[in-house]
Amino acid sequence: MGEAKCSACGGPVDAGYLVTSGGSGLFWSHEAAAVRLRPKGLEVLVGTGFGGDYSANLPGVRCGACGTLVLQLPKRK
Repeated sequence: MGEAKCSACGGPVDAGYLVTSGGSGLFWSHEAAAVRLRPKGLEVLVGTGFGGDYSANLPGVRCGACGTLVLQLPKRK
């Protein structure tokens, strides 16, 4: 299978997860986790001023060249 390309600019994409941590921001991670206490080593995409310990994880890909994120939403029930 060939390397995935960005739908916006054609650059290479990086698979991972857009994750939250109890209102403390949006992060990019290569691993999903049910609980995150003050994530360390993750790239902060959007920071916020709240704290907490529960995390949401959306799988997807991102382009390092243009910043495009393509996320997979959970299946509707």
